[in-house]
Amino acid sequence: MIESIKKYYRVDRREISFLKFILEAYDGLAILTTVDSKKGIVVINIAPGCEADVKMILQDLKQNVMIEYIPYNNSDI
Repeated sequence: MIESIKKYYRVDRREISFLKFILEAYDGLAILTTVDSKKGIVVINIAPGCEADVKMILQDLKQNVMIEYIPYNNSDI
C-alpha cells in the first residue's frame, strides 16, 4: 500500500479550520490535522499523486492566508 505524503506548515491559527474545510472539499486529496493550535502548526497528509494539486491550492490560498512550509523537526514543534 502506498502511504500518504506528510508536509508540515505553520499557518495563521485563526485560519486552521478554514484551511481544513477547503482541503476536505477536494474529496480524497488531502487531510489536515492540527499538531499545535497555539503555534498554528498543521500536518497535511497528501494522497499519492496529488502533490501538485495541493501545492496549487496552497499557493492560491497564500494570497489571503499566511501559510509557511516547515521542515519536520520535533525540536521546532
